Amino acid sequence: MHQPPHSTSTAKSKHRPPPEAVDTHTLRAGLKGIAVFEAVKGAFVLAAGFGLLTLLNKDAVEVAEHWVRKLHMNPAWHLSRVFLDAAENVTDGQLWAAAAGGLAYSTVRFVEAYGLWNARVWAEWFPLLSGGLYLPWEIYEVGLHPSPLKWGIFLTNLAVVLYMLYIRVKASQPVPDD
Repeated sequence: MHQPPHSTSTAKSKHRPPPEAVDTHTLRAGLKGIAVFEAVKGAFVLAAGFGLLTLLNKDAVEVAEHWVRKLHMNPAWHLSRVFLDAAENVTDGQLWAAAAGGLAYSTVRFVEAYGLWNARVWAEWFPLLSGGLYLPWEIYEVGLHPSPLKWGIFLTNLAVVLYMLYIRVKASQPVPDD
């Protein structure tokens, strides 16, 4: 077998080989923790999508008013008004579209969770890239209207992104000589 002049069969590379299908270098506990977090997000959005479908052919304003009362919310509060105003203008088509969007989001989260749970290298990019896309909006929201919930979401997302960045950078480092 003829080999190109620039490579030799005895030369040792100090870099890891091309990405493996399974990450054998990262502790599974961290990946599994993020997998559970992503699966819970997917399940929550999927449940919300199904909840939206229960509003089809119903008086959405009546349902919204019921929940505002049940949750002891002041109807004059901004969040209550946003909720009630949205209910006044929602159509069945918009409910179907929102439910479909929720299904798509949930599918991505479930695929990501599966991949992370099974330590698939391709899945390590999901939380890094998607979480990185959310960070500017979360920083904006925390700066505009800080609240413990917004800080919690921001800091959790930041921790996930930094952890996944650490994993991917570590994977690209040269392998130490034995």
